[in-house]
Amino acid sequence: MTTPNYISWNPWHGCTKISAGCKYCYVYRQDMRYSGVSSSQCRKTKAFDAPVRRKRDGSYKIPPRSIIFTCFTSDFLLSDADGWREDCWKMIRERKDCYFSFFTKRIDRLADCLPPDWGEGYDNVLIGCTVENQDRADYRLPIFLSLPIKHRSIIAAPLLEQLDLSPYLDERIEEVSAGGESGNNARPCRYEWITALHSQCTERNIPFHFHQTGANFIKDGRAYRIPRKHQHSQARRAGLDFRIGKGLVPETADYDFDEDNAVQLEFDV
Repeated sequence: MTTPNYISWNPWHGCTKISAGCKYCYVYRQDMRYSGVSSSQCRKTKAFDAPVRRKRDGSYKIPPRSIIFTCFTSDFLLSDADGWREDCWKMIRERKDCYFSFFTKRIDRLADCLPPDWGEGYDNVLIGCTVENQDRADYRLPIFLSLPIKHRSIIAAPLLEQLDLSPYLDERIEEVSAGGESGNNARPCRYEWITALHSQCTERNIPFHFHQTGANFIKDGRAYRIPRKHQHSQARRAGLDFRIGKGLVPETADYDFDEDNAVQLEFDV
């Protein structure tokens, strides 16, 4: 079985806050703590061409069948990056042997940001639409479902209130992933909000992943302050994942995994 590599690729860094979910953005926290640079200033990174870099023998540095998590310290559809995105699409086309995944709060910009040959979508691109409350779900998800995308997921994070996603859950959605907010100022995430989404997904046989509790988690009327290092493991212990297979990948994904031998790679910004 092919061993997957999980790659973090940030061709640019920095983003502009646009909705309630951005208030305590982890990118802003990390920049303030470690670099002192302005998080709202978008800048191209030294990892920009990482997917097409080659070794001395001519092979790609990023191996085939890697999963490349794209632009997780910005937004792939950020208008500040419009001048760079075309080159990224070219790299994604060149690396048809890899699987690219990006999440966005700017799904209303996607139609204007697609490459000319997009058609009904690239086979190797998954787009996640992020929603944090019902207002953003009701605005973003109808747009999301109207667009030509082959692989879609809904990212309910940071979850700020109970959501009804049932009007948007059909066979076009490959997964719903939900989680609370991290950081010292994290707003509360309630367990019943997570279980409500779990029920909505299981009723429609759509994979569901509870990816993190967040730092301020409330269950059965009791508030828990959960350290960052435990937020993912505590979420898994809840046992709410549905149709999520090896490598925490939904069963709907056409991909072979060897979870025990997976390799985590990262390209610095």
